[in-house]
Amino acid sequence: QVQLVESGGGLVQPGGSLRLSCAASGSIFVITGMGWYRQAPGKERELVAAITRGGNTNYADSVKGRFIISRDNAKNTVYLQMNSLKPDDTAVYYCKADIARGGVTNVYWGQGTPVTVSS
Repeated sequence: QVQLVESGGGLVQPGGSLRLSCAASGSIFVITGMGWYRQAPGKERELVAAITRGGNTNYADSVKGRFIISRDNAKNTVYLQMNSLKPDDTAVYYCKADIARGGVTNVYWGQGTPVTVSS
């Protein structure tokens, strides 16, 4: 079994910053891709940022220049530094990990951590 545990969400004022963390534990062999998604009320889940094992990154246009994704392969952890937060960033943020084992890659999701941007 693999577990992804997220932390760092909360309430922040517009223009503020938050740092999300997601640690993977359990029967982990190789974590290839890791990423953050978010889902706002009444909307579909969308990609926020993704990072490969080698450190290549991809961002949604709406967060480019404000959010930074990083990972620590030794700790099986991915981070999302969120700066200049806007009310539109309000959502539940989910961590995703692609874990390879025996030639098969499975996708795992965290339970989600809420982020509210409001004055």
